[in-house]
Amino acid sequence: MSSALIDGQRHPAIVILDFGSQYSELIARRVRENNVYSVMTRYTTSAKEILLLNPKGIILSGGPNSVYEQGAPICDPDIWNLGIPVLGVCYGMQVMVQQLGGTVAVAKQAEYGKAPLEVDDSTDLLVNVAQGSTVWMSHGDTGKKLPEGFVRLAHTNNTPDAAIANHQRRLYGVQFHPEVIHSLYGMVILSNFVHHICGCEADWTTEVFIEEAMDQIRTQVGTKRVLLALSGGVDSSTLAFLLHKTIRNQLTCMFIDQGFMRKGEPEFLMDFFDRKFNLKVQYINARERFIEKLRGIFDPEEKRRIIGTEFIRVFEEESKLLGPFDYLAQGTLYPDVIESAGTNLDPKTGERVAVKIKSHHNVGGLPKDLQFKLVEPLRRLFKDEVRRVGRSLGLPEEIVCRHPFPGPGLAIRILGEVTSSNLNILRDADLIVREEIKQAGLYNEVWQAFAVLLPVRSVGVMGDKRTYAFPIVLRCVSSEDGMTADWSRLPYDLLESISNRIVNEVKGVNRVVLDITSKPPGTIEWE
Repeated sequence: MSSALIDGQRHPAIVILDFGSQYSELIARRVRENNVYSVMTRYTTSAKEILLLNPKGIILSGGPNSVYEQGAPICDPDIWNLGIPVLGVCYGMQVMVQQLGGTVAVAKQAEYGKAPLEVDDSTDLLVNVAQGSTVWMSHGDTGKKLPEGFVRLAHTNNTPDAAIANHQRRLYGVQFHPEVIHSLYGMVILSNFVHHICGCEADWTTEVFIEEAMDQIRTQVGTKRVLLALSGGVDSSTLAFLLHKTIRNQLTCMFIDQGFMRKGEPEFLMDFFDRKFNLKVQYINARERFIEKLRGIFDPEEKRRIIGTEFIRVFEEESKLLGPFDYLAQGTLYPDVIESAGTNLDPKTGERVAVKIKSHHNVGGLPKDLQFKLVEPLRRLFKDEVRRVGRSLGLPEEIVCRHPFPGPGLAIRILGEVTSSNLNILRDADLIVREEIKQAGLYNEVWQAFAVLLPVRSVGVMGDKRTYAFPIVLRCVSSEDGMTADWSRLPYDLLESISNRIVNEVKGVNRVVLDITSKPPGTIEWE
């Protein structure tokens, strides 16, 4: 086995030390796509702590720093003497070079974007990597002198040592990012490292995850009862099926209709889960309560905190009637945790700090006096992994393929104050967006497609009369896991149909605009 179960916990085959790169999580995901279990930890993790995880390999991520600067983040130097294969990626390679006696300095010419990789040594790391294949560069520093025992594996026009190795010590470095899709043979390189060099077996599968998750749930919950916050999205739905399969009658699902769902969804979800799959769901109508709580609230973070807190309060109150319950189950995913925690690292402590992008209601909006213990078996999975788990559990495609929907719902797709009238406008517009994209056969081709209502008005003309109404923003993005995204290039005739229907059918709207911002720099949601 490439990873072992110790005390009921799977230990990783690959440990990724995070130096603060925006792609660190993507490395973990790519390793898992090779059916090898990986986890990410802070770069300050000691060699002794890493040994306790019993990994077969270590990957050092990229990062925004220059390794020669005072106070630049570095790893425990004892890591190089563990006898465990190490792959340094970009900044991780520079850390390797610097700590092992080489020299890193400012490159004569910074290199960003695509570059052809010229392979000098096609053994080990670069087996089956095509000569001249494209790699993705993102660096302003480079290795000027390699440490003793290292050789060049590949170069580019601007980077003499684009890939390096100490074959005897099984230490490898690449100056480019193999984890991004722009590096055409990136997955081959990572596969060479985890399978060929580290000797990991491809034993991290959906079926294995389900078995281990079920064991962990049974161990954590015992005979206690669990309350699940069911939203109807793929995350909570997959979790519902997983928990139902694991603990059966110990599970109670509660659907809180907070008034921020899409048009017709509460009725659809109750029919789907309660009547079609006999998964007993308690329906709670709390629309007025949530709307009242958001009266006069304009700040998006405050909205999220209020909604998150109110969710828990409703659960607590209703659980007294249905319970008692000891555990609250949530469909929290890895991207939720990442975005709520921030992506920068404190160079002294190694902890993720500041730069919180936004609070997710099931991560950053929980009250300190929470009365439940949390059950979150999906929190280390990416969205595509959750979909595979859902399919394996028998979740129908109509749920598995649903576009992600934020916990706070339409409340964060209305910029500014949330009112009943604005919610109705947005529901009608959003339904048109989804109907048109489905009719065009493109629903499964985009990651998310939805409407946003802006708190401004503009002048228009309808039927020779002046109008002064709201604009709707059309937000359609393509992505693999929500960590990064690009705007979807929808056909012009489809955009025209969406626009015509919205301005003609949705009262209070006279303009439709298209958001063509990628993530980063933007986020998928507007709030």
